[in-house]
Amino acid sequence: MPRRGADLARDALAAAREASAAKRAAAGGGAGGVRRPVRRGANGLGRTRRRGWSGAGADDRDPQPLGRLASRLSGERGWAPRLSDGAVFGRWAELVGAEVAEHARPVSLREGELTVQADSTAWATQLRLLQRQLVARIAAGLGDGVVTRMRIHGPTAPSWRRGPRHVSGRGPRDTYG
Repeated sequence: MPRRGADLARDALAAAREASAAKRAAAGGGAGGVRRPVRRGANGLGRTRRRGWSGAGADDRDPQPLGRLASRLSGERGWAPRLSDGAVFGRWAELVGAEVAEHARPVSLREGELTVQADSTAWATQLRLLQRQLVARIAAGLGDGVVTRMRIHGPTAPSWRRGPRHVSGRGPRDTYG
């Protein structure tokens, strides 16, 4: 009866195991030789080896979290201040609260001065009163020095100036009444 694929695979595995055991015995590992990982010092140096495993402890070969790599890269390249500036815009609702974020939005951040546009003049007044608390909340969320002061603007009025030529005076508003 001819041998089947599974029997051939078993025979090949047994032959490979015997060859491996003979190789270990010739190298001085004995028949029951146990592989031991190379102990590495703090600088990662040790005896060189072809294969191994990192074991339970942390090792440089272990996968690194993406956030840690991104923060290290941004620190090395000097991007950290610009990223914290961008976090003000990205995390605005989280930093100042949902109610304030509904009625105000950040427009620009230059040299620690945050310009905020409010929906109404009432909200602009309210934000001016809350300015210190808002700066403190942003500092608690992102760190000191990202926002040092705020400039708050109300809604912009529509412009009546149209076209390349303009006549000074009240314009169309004097025809309202």
